[in-house]
Amino acid sequence: MEATTIQFQTTPEQAKDTLYLRSRITEALNLEHVDFDFAWKRRSIDARKREIKINCTFTVYGLGKRPEVDHAFNPMNVAGRKEVAIIGSGPAGLFAALQALEIGLRPVVFERGKDVRSRRRDLAALNKESKVNPESNYCFGEGGAGTYSDGKLYTRSKKRGDIKKALDWFVHFGASEEIMVDAHPHIGTNKLPQIIVAMRETIVAYGGAVNFESKVTDIITENGKLKALEINNSEIHEFSDVIIATGHSARDIFDLFHKKKWKLKAKPFALGVRIEHPQNLIDSIQYNGRLNDAFLPPASYALVAQVGGRGVYSFCMCPGGIIAPCATDKEEVVTNGWSPSKRNNPYSNSGIVVSVLPEDFEHHEADPFVCLNFQKEVEHNCWDVAGKTQRVPAQRMVDFINGRVSKTLPQTSYLPGMTSVDLNDVLPAFISSRLKGAFEEFSRKMNGYLTNDAVLHAPESRTSSPIQMPRDEDLQHPDVKGLYPCGEGAGYAGGIISAAIDGMKCIRAIAETAEP
Repeated sequence: MEATTIQFQTTPEQAKDTLYLRSRITEALNLEHVDFDFAWKRRSIDARKREIKINCTFTVYGLGKRPEVDHAFNPMNVAGRKEVAIIGSGPAGLFAALQALEIGLRPVVFERGKDVRSRRRDLAALNKESKVNPESNYCFGEGGAGTYSDGKLYTRSKKRGDIKKALDWFVHFGASEEIMVDAHPHIGTNKLPQIIVAMRETIVAYGGAVNFESKVTDIITENGKLKALEINNSEIHEFSDVIIATGHSARDIFDLFHKKKWKLKAKPFALGVRIEHPQNLIDSIQYNGRLNDAFLPPASYALVAQVGGRGVYSFCMCPGGIIAPCATDKEEVVTNGWSPSKRNNPYSNSGIVVSVLPEDFEHHEADPFVCLNFQKEVEHNCWDVAGKTQRVPAQRMVDFINGRVSKTLPQTSYLPGMTSVDLNDVLPAFISSRLKGAFEEFSRKMNGYLTNDAVLHAPESRTSSPIQMPRDEDLQHPDVKGLYPCGEGAGYAGGIISAAIDGMKCIRAIAETAEP
């Protein structure tokens, strides 16, 4: 028989029963007298009605005709090949380097932070002692922010072939094959580090180079062409092609561009709070009262509202997750969230953010830093009011709606701790007013969402880069031939997969256009 695809719905229990699934396929395709094999192709949860269903898609094969799964990554030894410098080892930088190995270019990666193992000590000091290392934190270091950003692999990108390739490579380097099936694939922050290390070891094994604690302090040009990089204010390395994949928090790179009068552009981003609910509450709301269910994963949600003509939406929702301190410099507080692979912590957290536009500020056309300066101001204010440490200003949800300082705060997953304040006095009015309206609307969509058992942690501010680095049709910066802005930091991605895709895309552009 020819391979065929079949779709149907089951209960959560039936979706885990292989004998039931086989009987269902047998009946639907009239295969009572045919030997066959089948494999999951796609799986998602439909919880819109009281009876929860699993949307199942399978590929059915004749017996013995099921092909071996190929998550092919085909590197070549690139020692002695043309070099490409890659600034940053986040998803964009790493996947650019891996793509270079396949194409036959030698990637030389410069990462300002430390390797995964060394980075852990700085994260511990940040969580336990509120000590921020500006070069090694949740945003900077091996794997970039992606290493500690939950490992959600969902993207709205339409480039399905590139998405499959990126997922294939994650599986090749150690991720579960389940990410090829689930509608919203997730690796888990506990599993990402070893995957990142496997990628780095492969880059080095095939002739590339990965340099840690190697901060790019200058980009040297000659007659509008890339000439060299300065590392740590001292070393000079000559390159004719450089991918700049520094992430959304490398503000010094924006300053460098501005100093050299290279084009930058203010870019929309979003800012708000990270809200934490008991996970059991979210499960009960989303799963119609089903709790501690072995057949269903911890529940998530995706919410969006229009309030005062502006979008307010959930961002980076982490079931069974933890809120982390993500400041990259002193005198600022920043929150983000992540989940382990099992998503088995007692809390659910999500960013709830308001769209911020360059048009919200004067002189936005002349000043590319208007959104970044706003971001900085909010982060500094939150640090100031919470006690000038990594404690966050916090408030129970109903108290926030009513403009009342919370007399007590519940337990939180945020290790540095909380300071009770009225966030209406901390956040800009156009942010807080829209958050209030959104929470009330979200409660109409999820009965029970608006509760004083939920706590707002401020701010959630690093949703994306507030500045874009322009690039032309061949992906080079218009002011510097050979310089390729890439990924989230340059304003061309939003998440692990889209950043990875952009990294691969930039390497292919170099292979097509770079001088030999």
